[in-house]
Amino acid sequence: MTPAIVLLATSIFALAFTFSQSVNASTADLSSSSDTSDLSSLSSSDATSECVTFDSEERMITINCRTINLTQIDSQIKNPDVIRKDTNVDKGWVLNAGITIAENAILYINSSDTSWLKILADEETAYPIYVSGSLKIDSIRISSWNPNINNYTSSLDSHRNGEDVQLGTPRPYIVVNDDATGTTDITNSELTSLGYESGYGGGRTGLRYEGGDDSLIKGNNIHDLYFGFYSKGVDGIRIVDNFVHNNIHYGLDPHTGTHDMSIKNNTVHDNGSIGIICSLDCYSITIENNTVYNNTKMGIMLSRNMTDSIVRYNTVSNEDRGIVISESSKNEVYNNTITDSGSGIDLDTDSFENIIYNNTIVNIEDPEDALSIDDGAEDQNTLYSNVLLDSNSGSKTELQP
Repeated sequence: MTPAIVLLATSIFALAFTFSQSVNASTADLSSSSDTSDLSSLSSSDATSECVTFDSEERMITINCRTINLTQIDSQIKNPDVIRKDTNVDKGWVLNAGITIAENAILYINSSDTSWLKILADEETAYPIYVSGSLKIDSIRISSWNPNINNYTSSLDSHRNGEDVQLGTPRPYIVVNDDATGTTDITNSELTSLGYESGYGGGRTGLRYEGGDDSLIKGNNIHDLYFGFYSKGVDGIRIVDNFVHNNIHYGLDPHTGTHDMSIKNNTVHDNGSIGIICSLDCYSITIENNTVYNNTKMGIMLSRNMTDSIVRYNTVSNEDRGIVISESSKNEVYNNTITDSGSGIDLDTDSFENIIYNNTIVNIEDPEDALSIDDGAEDQNTLYSNVLLDSNSGSKTELQP
């Protein structure tokens, strides 16, 4: 082989090797970023591709990106009437539209580029965030914002009392759809002034999960929503270390077949109806180590066929009724402390095979209501080692069903 041919072959080999290394490096960069949540995780292909669309008639942004954040949405929409930076807030954003996160897409709203997301609500519109993919919220604030008064949008006219429903002022809301392909994790954030009464089944309560199994809601300040939390048919959600307060109706409301949920170490207070209620075919729920007080009606309620669940180590105070078990069976309620309330533990005749023990009830208005047991309920449930304590005299009385 001549020297010229050898030199040509060597050059071709070197060029091929360099190209191969470049392709491999690019592939590695993309794959390594797929599961992280900071700004660096958003791949360059997503940042430059047209994976965001806007329907001007519906005023709906649809996201089909593998990963994206608000900065990248803004760069693709390029319409300040839809989304723009808030000049009054560092890392603030103003959103004047709804967002749909499509299946397998992920939207990050976190402190890498956001401190506060204001969703406009002028008392006539209610823009949603619909999640069919994944949503990751961390270390930011999300709220409604009324541009007419330059403040949060109120929906105190929302009202639900039994069958009496009064439709309220529309406000933005978040719904995780039942076809969601990933989790909606909300951590270390503030959610305020979202949701309103839109009628039974309206689904605009504020923070609503109909999908998103195994999601995490941790370390948040959730207040002045219509419902602080609502779920339907979800599995494995963890609600941990949150402050849930001053919501118009319920604080936490796992509902309709929700199961295998943990509600732990939350502070739930001053909600307009019940602090924590699990209702309608819920099962395998653990309600543990929560501080619950000063809600309008009840502290904790197990309702309408809630089964195989545990309520333990909670502190409940200043409630009309402390812990209520209604039409629910095969649950354990133990080591709770209920103070300064109208009643301690209520149990109705449509509940059976519950085990209620080692609870301490303090300073109940009428000692006969410390254990408020309907006639016949004592025979179909097990109650023992529950005590009534008078904090003034220090006297302790073991309660008999």
